[in-house]
Amino acid sequence: MFKLKKLTNGVTIVAEKLPSVRSIAFGIWVGNGSRHEGKDINGISHFIEHMMFKGTKNRTARQIADEMDRIGGQLNAYTTKEYTCYYFRALDNHFSQALDILSDMFFNSTFDNKEIEKEKQVILEEINMYEDSPEELVHDLIQKAVWEESSLGQPILGSSESISLFDDKSLFSFYNKRYRPENTVIALAGNFDYNEIFAEIEEKFSSWNSKAEDDYIYVAPKYNAQIITKTKDIEQVHVCINFPGISSGSDDVYDLITLNTIFGGGMSSRLFQKIREERGLAYSIYSYPTNYKDTGLFTIYGGMNPSQTIEVIRLIMDEIHLLKKEKISNEDLIKTKEQLKSNYIMGLESTGSRMSSIGKSQLILNRIKTPDEIIESLDAVSQDKITKLIDKIFDFSKTSLSIVGKIDNINLKEIKKICLID
Repeated sequence: MFKLKKLTNGVTIVAEKLPSVRSIAFGIWVGNGSRHEGKDINGISHFIEHMMFKGTKNRTARQIADEMDRIGGQLNAYTTKEYTCYYFRALDNHFSQALDILSDMFFNSTFDNKEIEKEKQVILEEINMYEDSPEELVHDLIQKAVWEESSLGQPILGSSESISLFDDKSLFSFYNKRYRPENTVIALAGNFDYNEIFAEIEEKFSSWNSKAEDDYIYVAPKYNAQIITKTKDIEQVHVCINFPGISSGSDDVYDLITLNTIFGGGMSSRLFQKIREERGLAYSIYSYPTNYKDTGLFTIYGGMNPSQTIEVIRLIMDEIHLLKKEKISNEDLIKTKEQLKSNYIMGLESTGSRMSSIGKSQLILNRIKTPDEIIESLDAVSQDKITKLIDKIFDFSKTSLSIVGKIDNINLKEIKKICLID
């Protein structure tokens, strides 16, 4: 069972004690990502995340790495469209030192201009790597297409144009506006005493106060149905077919997770079995939901030989039509629910997974579902609920596509006809 504490400055702490382990996973979750950026500073959230590792007023970048290695800890961070997470895992007896390192990075990073110029080159190479990875690129393109009028469509990495303008002033300005105690959740899971660890965290974070007004203005995202293509001289064609999804807090979340697992979420899924195992038309074929605070997407991906593109898309659409025509069988539903419950329960054995689960849930939903509640939600998934959700998700008036590869010889008119796109 977890405990929650709110500091007077607005920082929320959520902690789950696991007496059977000897480690602690700790994360600082900031409600800031690429959707909170203007177009002119796109990529700044990810850039700040990188710069947190480049030295503080008290430690050089090398000292940060050496000190964490000396205690056998693991230190990392990542940025998404909605949040940024800085985290470590360490043995319980090394927690205090690991906390000192991460809190020093979080509050005292110098954002030195020389380091900023070096990091620009690193991130430009990261952008180039994405450009050279068509499977990554096709997913970015579909987001750009459907959210073209919203910051949700912006890439997390930013662009070479926006990154070139970053300096210490712009980084500190954005950090002071968006890194705010009331916008931050601290999550931890592992072996500790609640009173002692809350006192340690409070000592590091209670004096933190916002230094500037947050000028972010929320604009509700609007889904745009369209086709976007990019020609690349590569051997395969990469395709994403997209439909509007649901938000993180929707009552349909576990219904959609179940539907996705049956449809395209694993090796026993319908898409994988039909297109790869039975027909051998694609090596990689899958589907997945993406949930945001206020909206979502449902995406189907396939990578195939250009000559097989029409056939693969036709088979995908056939499987969607079959879903709409026939109910999911009770046998498939029971099997899938057991699979999902098993995966979830086994994931609870990891302190990192537990920390991530409670941290993200508290930040995005402002509440935490207990393991029993999650199991109950999966048990409550029914054939009727999934049938209603299928009609809701697979709305052909909102079908979008992104295609990357040698597309000159691909019949886009035929693809639009198959996908029922006007």
